[in-house]
Amino acid sequence: MKILKTITIPILSTLILQGCGGVPEEKSETAGMENVFSVEEVLEMVAKENDVTRTLYTKAIVGKGKAQGMKFDEDWRKDDVEAGPLPALFLRGVATSIRKGPVPLGLYLGSDFPVNAANKFEGRQAELFKEIKVDQKPKFFYDEGQKLHTAMFADLASAGACVTCHNSHPQTTKSDWKLGDVMGATTWQYPKDSLTYKETVAVLNSYAKGTVDIYLEYLDEIEAFKESEKPEIGIKWPEEGNFLPTAEVFLDSVKKLSSYETMKHLVAAK
Repeated sequence: MKILKTITIPILSTLILQGCGGVPEEKSETAGMENVFSVEEVLEMVAKENDVTRTLYTKAIVGKGKAQGMKFDEDWRKDDVEAGPLPALFLRGVATSIRKGPVPLGLYLGSDFPVNAANKFEGRQAELFKEIKVDQKPKFFYDEGQKLHTAMFADLASAGACVTCHNSHPQTTKSDWKLGDVMGATTWQYPKDSLTYKETVAVLNSYAKGTVDIYLEYLDEIEAFKESEKPEIGIKWPEEGNFLPTAEVFLDSVKKLSSYETMKHLVAAK
């Protein structure tokens, strides 16, 4: 029987107060209730967190892990497949976790040449993606059909593992991807045009929980391996050998790489 572990996810608002030093002032009942961030600002914040997380997972876990003999597969959840999730499936796992939670944040990855035909951009998103491929700048628009504010961010082929996988996939519709290519766009959606401080922190924490959930699912999958050698789970990373970091170590590394810019935005709004 698989048993998913749980870890405590640091609440960003608490971390920010501790990082600023001193004792937090006593707040009124309405503290954090005012809308202080535009939806574009919030989606950019969470997009930057995602960029750091996916780059770390793709390069430090998948790329270095493959060099140690670790396997990653799109069918990683099947009982007869002993592997971890590919980067795109890691993102899908994050999106699934977010969708199950109380925060109305949408996340998915699309392209004009997706491996999965269901992820092909259409309509307004297809038009904006053409612009993203040229300037690699974020695009924002309001989706009238879904009544959701939408933000699209360029998803680049940042590691050899991405290029190799997409070029060789049996369902690929494009087999000449190169490092640095705009492979798709990470798309975020939220129903409101502005968010309170508390809502913003909830969005960021929802994303952090999503990364922990899918990473823990991967570690849980490893425990069920019967044929493959199990990497040692602890404080070490694949670049040091057949090791994988715990979820706490992985999340801590993400926060160290991404929190500065996020904290600047949040502290400025306090």
